[in-house]
Amino acid sequence: MKTLSIVIPALNEADNLPAVMRSVPVAALSARGWSTEVVVVDNASTDGTGEVARDLGAQVVHQPARGYGNAYRAGFTAATGDVIATGDADRTYPFDALPGLLTALEALNVEFMTTNRLCRDNAAAMKRSHTFANHVLSGVSRMLFRNGLRDSQSGMWIFRRHVWHGIDVRSGGMAFSQEIKNAVTLAGYRTLELPIEYRKRGGEVKLNALPDGMANLRQLFHHRFRRPLVAPADVAAHAQPSGAEEFGTTA
Repeated sequence: MKTLSIVIPALNEADNLPAVMRSVPVAALSARGWSTEVVVVDNASTDGTGEVARDLGAQVVHQPARGYGNAYRAGFTAATGDVIATGDADRTYPFDALPGLLTALEALNVEFMTTNRLCRDNAAAMKRSHTFANHVLSGVSRMLFRNGLRDSQSGMWIFRRHVWHGIDVRSGGMAFSQEIKNAVTLAGYRTLELPIEYRKRGGEVKLNALPDGMANLRQLFHHRFRRPLVAPADVAAHAQPSGAEEFGTTA
């Protein structure tokens, strides 16, 4: 069978995890030929998140260094699947959409797929100020990296394992989300952005909107003009021959 790892960073999400784990469509994925593991990264939680995740059948990785990017690095290291999917532990991302998204990944021969939450139908699930900030950051990302992204901050991605080993991503915090997308653009992988349903968050909001937004804005400019690291030798075998292409999008 094809192997899928779903990596979920979690900081004090014990109350949300039961609903999140129920939303993972293991049976539907199995029917389409996917063997699925769920990796929950306990990012120094104090509410028993790790214990709850383990009781629910997830593989638990403990990452004591807090930060969105730090959590994902630990999760990607532990993941064993040929394809990796991501999403937050706050009930906002539709893990039940994975069968359809994976079908698109395979049918269109995509190496890295990201998702667009900023559709009109999702307007009620996000504060207007957060929506505005996401549009601003996405616009700057399009300008600097010419990637065509409508939602540079989305936390749901699906990608083939080799992509992670062929990109230069350095952020340990929230900027990790935009950086991984811009890194795959620079590396020239085959990419796609698809719309998803975005749902209201369960529990406490952990995003520090203004400081996180300003930090992400600074990171965009730093990333665009920093000196790249030497890419692994096997990247050329997977990257597009003529350099980076824009993310393909659908409405």
